[in-house]
Amino acid sequence: MSWRMPAETAPHERTWMAFPRVGPTLGETDAEREAGYAAWVAVAHAVSRFEPVTMLVDPSELPRARRMLSTDIELIEAPVDEFWMRDHGPTFVTDGERLGAVDWIFNGWGAPEWAQWQLSAAHARLIAAHVGAEVVSSLLVNEGGGIHVDGEGTVLVTDTVQLDPRRNPLADRARVEAELARTLGARRAVWLPRGLTRDYDDFGTNGHVDIVASIPSPGRLLLHDQQDPAHPDHVVTRELRDVLLDQTDAAGRRFEIVDLPAPATLTDAHSPVDWSYVNHLVVNGGVIACGFGEPEADGRAAAILADEYPGREVVTVDAREIFARGGGIHCITQQQPAVTGQVTTGDAR
Repeated sequence: MSWRMPAETAPHERTWMAFPRVGPTLGETDAEREAGYAAWVAVAHAVSRFEPVTMLVDPSELPRARRMLSTDIELIEAPVDEFWMRDHGPTFVTDGERLGAVDWIFNGWGAPEWAQWQLSAAHARLIAAHVGAEVVSSLLVNEGGGIHVDGEGTVLVTDTVQLDPRRNPLADRARVEAELARTLGARRAVWLPRGLTRDYDDFGTNGHVDIVASIPSPGRLLLHDQQDPAHPDHVVTRELRDVLLDQTDAAGRRFEIVDLPAPATLTDAHSPVDWSYVNHLVVNGGVIACGFGEPEADGRAAAILADEYPGREVVTVDAREIFARGGGIHCITQQQPAVTGQVTTGDAR
């Protein structure tokens, strides 16, 4: 049996999310918490226009979820602490006929003192059981936001994530690549040296690739482009571009790099922002894009995404409240690929 992670552009069965719950990530004030709930709900409703959405909901949040979410969205009651489904949920793979669910070890992005991850670390197996997927166990500490694939054997990764001593203290590139080959079918790993500046703050992931670069189609690469020299990522993104210009994918092609310019805002109340249009989600017939309240920049990004995903409708959702909590639209969603002969099981709402 050979598992392979399909490209995000492949047909989906559904998208998975987790509903926010009270804790350090959601916010300290009522206003912050309400803004967090609203942001997750807006993304769920945008995705549900294109494909089914299933939401894990902690028992403490079930009344609120039922009140805020459309009845089109399936709710599954389950213990939740963190709610970044890309990271603590399963990474879905297929052997062509069956669905697999990679269960990475999740330790809250390197076990920082503030993180609460023990409940959500069980979500991969819970979801696998719900959909009848075979669990693909892994001893690699990893998150779905730390990888991006082209569906043809190429995977993007970052030195500061997979080789993070707080995650995998004994790992080297060869060991990581062997595990990604076993679990994802990756034949070529493209290593980025780092991620964006803000991602190294206390609430960051230490360099997730899905906020930096993505592969809209084999051989092409969308790269975050901070054009303002006043932002530290101006230097970072140019260094990353230089690295990627020398890289090839699993088919031996050099990447055609498409720059995806950052919005004009440089800082928030805390530090330089990592607002990135790269952190979008591809869905059946659409693209859910991050918006940042800047009509010109948001529109420019939507146009680039429309060009890179021809035939898909680009829908922009304000992602500022998500980024304020440490990630974006891609980070809070996880696609389940459609697999011939796969039957989804489990109880709905």
